Amino acid sequence: MDRFASAVTPVRALTVLSTGLLAGAFGYGAVNVAQTFKAVPLDVRLTFHVELMKMNAVVMQVLMVLAAVSPIVLAVLTRGTQRLLAAGAGVLVVTSYLVTMFGNVPINGQIREWVAGTIAADHAAILERWETFHAVRTSTALLAFLTIITLVTVVLEPARRAVAAPAAAAA
Repeated sequence: MDRFASAVTPVRALTVLSTGLLAGAFGYGAVNVAQTFKAVPLDVRLTFHVELMKMNAVVMQVLMVLAAVSPIVLAVLTRGTQRLLAAGAGVLVVTSYLVTMFGNVPINGQIREWVAGTIAADHAAILERWETFHAVRTSTALLAFLTIITLVTVVLEPARRAVAAPAAAAA
């Protein structure tokens, strides 16, 4: 494990960044975009939803992969509580990804069909299901980010202070 010690800090930084961005993106969508969807006519909502998903497709997939892989790599590179927290965050992000791929994405496909043709009679229930999936993936992404923040601030900070104290006293 010692030969990988120099990799831990950049991987930890990437993990904080990617999980934070993912939680922020999903959170913004839940608090602002989804609420705005409810305030506009249905045809505007559906058209905007389709266009937004086109823009988000690549960006969010790359972000989800980074946010899932970086804590898993961090778990491999660390031990003890750090490993457990990093692995837990990775599992939470993978959960966000799975909810997206098997919950939100199929509904996005239905919405694309509605924009091109006829809106389903049960569209309100389907859109509510999309919002439920979005709430789940947002929650798991936020929990992943909070887990990484806990790793950095609660687990690592006291250890840094303990190492720094003798060095400061010797100087």
